[in-house]
Amino acid sequence: MKYLFTLSMIGLTLPVSAEDWQPLWPEGAPGSRGTAPHDVPALLPFPAAADNNTGCAVVVCPGGGYGGLAMGHEGHQIAEWLNNRGISAWILRYRLGSKGYHHPIQKGDVLRAIRTVRSNATSHGIDSDRIGVWGFSAGGHLASTAATHFDRGSATALDPVDQVSSRPDFAVLCYPVITMDEAFTHMGSRSNLLGSNRNNEELVELLSNERQVTKDTPPTFLFHTSEDQVVPVRNAIEFYTALQEFGVASEMHVYQKGRHGVGLGGNDPVLLTWSAHLEDWLRINGFLGDQ
Repeated sequence: MKYLFTLSMIGLTLPVSAEDWQPLWPEGAPGSRGTAPHDVPALLPFPAAADNNTGCAVVVCPGGGYGGLAMGHEGHQIAEWLNNRGISAWILRYRLGSKGYHHPIQKGDVLRAIRTVRSNATSHGIDSDRIGVWGFSAGGHLASTAATHFDRGSATALDPVDQVSSRPDFAVLCYPVITMDEAFTHMGSRSNLLGSNRNNEELVELLSNERQVTKDTPPTFLFHTSEDQVVPVRNAIEFYTALQEFGVASEMHVYQKGRHGVGLGGNDPVLLTWSAHLEDWLRINGFLGDQ
């Protein structure tokens, strides 16, 4: 059955069907509880046009507190923004705590997504060393998990996708949940991600990603607002501070005004400017291939 998503910025309406989603594990995902869409982690591809392809690619992680997926302003609008700049996009449908899936399921889904895109880089006309991850809110936590909990792949894995590195080459984190520390986490995200283990101190430490940054964490761009009443701006600040301590190339923009969940900025003339800073950052760091 077809359903429509409106790409409002350029006034196009593109048909997207269930068949357009590409399962991350065609033979069935590890830990799956069924075959409904919410049981099947998958990617929705938005390749860059042949005549406007920088060779860069991004896996997009919509937010939703690990209980839902904000596919519009944190999914399809982001894919459109990327395509307009010659960047291929893959929206990730990861499994959710509200459907009975808890850590490490989500981490496995995002790392598999990055491996999948990288393992097919040549056929998609993208560079295997310019594949990023972009997440919003709880999707920002998932993207920061990819940036701090990746592995280099296993040469002996039977599945060729698992032989490929899951390290993103850059990360974009927008009003992200970063920590599981109850002092400044988003408790709904923590509850959905950890389930019955929400008070497990080892897991809280492990998934407080500001504590997992190393010199190998990829270059990162952060955007947040001081007014955010859902996810405190301290999340972004702590992650940026850790990046600086380890000498990781990074940039952060904190706007004084703005609620949580603004996506690309909506109709706010000030918040609309943040994505231009992102585009500049991608360019000066060579991810658009035109330094």
